Amino acid sequence: MTFRSSGIAGLALLLTLGCTRPAEERTRQDLQVGRVRSAALDVEVESGLAAVRTLSRNRLALWLSAPSVEFSLVVHDQLLLAFDVENAMAALELSDLDARHIVPVVNGEGATKKSWQLSLTPGAWHFRLAAPGAAEKGRFRFALMSDVQEAIDRIQDVYRVINAQPTLDFLLGAGDLTEEGEVEELERFQHELTTLNVPYYTTLGNHELGERPPAYQQWFGRANFQFVHRGVYFTLLDSASATIDPLADDWLDGWLANGRDSVHVVAMHIPPFDPVGTRNAAFASRGEAAALLAKLAEGGVDLTLYGHIHSYYSFENAGIQAVISGGGGASPERGGDIGRHFVVFDIDATRGVISSEVVPVDQEH
Repeated sequence: MTFRSSGIAGLALLLTLGCTRPAEERTRQDLQVGRVRSAALDVEVESGLAAVRTLSRNRLALWLSAPSVEFSLVVHDQLLLAFDVENAMAALELSDLDARHIVPVVNGEGATKKSWQLSLTPGAWHFRLAAPGAAEKGRFRFALMSDVQEAIDRIQDVYRVINAQPTLDFLLGAGDLTEEGEVEELERFQHELTTLNVPYYTTLGNHELGERPPAYQQWFGRANFQFVHRGVYFTLLDSASATIDPLADDWLDGWLANGRDSVHVVAMHIPPFDPVGTRNAAFASRGEAAALLAKLAEGGVDLTLYGHIHSYYSFENAGIQAVISGGGGASPERGGDIGRHFVVFDIDATRGVISSEVVPVDQEH
């Protein structure tokens, strides 16, 4: 069944009514992201922080979900492997953790794509992809942008303004990159990303659920995951079905423990509660929403980020600073006075969120 744009917005509710665990299939699929085997070599990405886009005897391609990624290869035969990485930070470097040889850079095709040539002998190999200083605690800037949907034809305007921002490490997303999540739309979204000068780490939204099963994870990786950058923890959750799957909720317990003594940012698409009330932009269960916010507050989360509502709002939930930013170009909310936009955050691993700034894309706004 193909869902048209008029029906996608209510898909989460339909799924919630139709089964007890509407996000179970996607959540279990997270466990397979970054793990592929072939006759020539096996690949396993730690914590599933990259999607394996291509694997053959002479080529491996990864799409990164995080600034720093470790992965292992089990090589079954002597190989000369072309290794491509997309959605990478500009200064990304490849390190051989076994220190058996120096890995030379062959080329970089654009700001967020890197390529290497690897000469591999049979056995186990362990690598790290990271920019210099990524493991050191410090201050940096990132941006939040969600809800592109039908505005893909105008996304280059947004990327030009993002590219003009000084010293952004990456762009964070809270879902709804496409109109229906079909493969052709995911391919188009990836193509448009080639002009963006920083990587885009994101989870999915309800508009990615039109393809059954959703193809999103094959393209862009896990829907639920955590990464650390410069001492700040980022946890992205799949709330596209207006709920968090119980399995992901179990993972969240561990992720909250990881970030309890650090600065911690949590992002998801649909917010637990609708702070505006212009439409039912909230979890299907108020009880689940309250329990989730209580868990985040108890876990010491410093900042919560959401999309889904096509405007900008800054507020608090359960005493946690919260921002909704759905300014990627999707149809604006009725009564909203801000058009396309993104939000830039200045953050520090010891001082927390230092500042945030809404950046309009259309000057008339």
